[in-house]
Amino acid sequence: MTTVTVLLALAAGPGFPEGSPEHRYEIGLVLDAGGHPDADAWAADPEPWRARRIVPGAEPEQGDVQHDPDHGWSIRFFGRVAEGPDAPETGFDCGPDPVRPGEHVTVTEPDGRQFTYRVVGIA
Repeated sequence: MTTVTVLLALAAGPGFPEGSPEHRYEIGLVLDAGGHPDADAWAADPEPWRARRIVPGAEPEQGDVQHDPDHGWSIRFFGRVAEGPDAPETGFDCGPDPVRPGEHVTVTEPDGRQFTYRVVGIA
C-alpha cells in the first residue's frame, strides 16, 4: 500500500470563475488499480492520511482524510470548531475518472459551496 500526495489547484468556483492556482489542496491517498481512492486501504491503514489546505494570506490548514461508505470522502481539518458531531466536513469527489493530472475533483465546503479543482500533480 503506497500513499501518494495528490496536488489540486482551484480550477473554478464561486468568486473564482477563472480559478486560482494559489488555492490548493494536498491530499494523501492510496489509489486502487483503477486510479481511484481505495476505501479498503483507508480502512486498513492504522496511520491517518494527511491533507492540507493552502489559501493566500493564511497559514496552511492541516487535516486528515475520512471515508464514510454512505457519504464518500471528506477532509477533517484540525482546529475547526464543528457545530456538532454531525456537522459537515469538507467533502471531495474524484468522480468516475482516475485521479491523474488534468482530471478534476469537486470539493464541497461545509457551507455547501462547490469548487472544481484540477489535479496538477501526484507525488
